[in-house]
Amino acid sequence: MNEKNVGELKTNRWLFVLYIGFFAGLIWGAMKIIEHYFKFTSIVVGFLVEPFFKHDFLLTWQGVLVGWGFFTVFSIIAAFIYMVTMWKLQSAWWGIGYGALWWAAIYLLIGPLAGMTYWITDLDLNSILTDLCLFLVWGMFIGYSIAIEYTDTRTRQPIHKT
Repeated sequence: MNEKNVGELKTNRWLFVLYIGFFAGLIWGAMKIIEHYFKFTSIVVGFLVEPFFKHDFLLTWQGVLVGWGFFTVFSIIAAFIYMVTMWKLQSAWWGIGYGALWWAAIYLLIGPLAGMTYWITDLDLNSILTDLCLFLVWGMFIGYSIAIEYTDTRTRQPIHKT
C-alpha cells in the first residue's frame, strides 16, 4: 500500500512557545537554585520578586519556590517576545545574544533601579560571570529551540499504519 503525503503537520506556535518558555524557566531556574546553593552567586533565584518580598523570605524553601515560579513566568514572557521579534533567525548565536541582552537589561539597569539586584560594581566577579553564563545558555535554549522549530525545512508527516 502506498503512503500519500496527507499534508504537513504544523506546530501551534503559541502553545510551542509556552512550552519552551515553561521548560526554560524550569530547567534554568533549577540551575539558578543550584548555583546559589553552592555559593557561585549571591543573587537568589527570586531576584525578580526581590522588590515585593523580604530577602530573608526568599532564602527559605518557600521563597525559593516563589522565585522559581516567577523565573518560569519571566521565561515564558521572554520566549513570547523572542517568538514575536526574532523567530526567523537561524543560529544559536542569536539566542546567546538574546540572553546577553536580558542579562544586561536586568543586571545593569532594571535590576539595580528596581531593587532586584545590586549594582554591578557591588557584585563579586563570581556572581557576575555565573549569572551571565546562566543567561547565555538560557537565551540559547529559548532562541535555538524556537528557531529550529520554525525554520527547519524537514517535513513532518503523520504516521500511517497498514
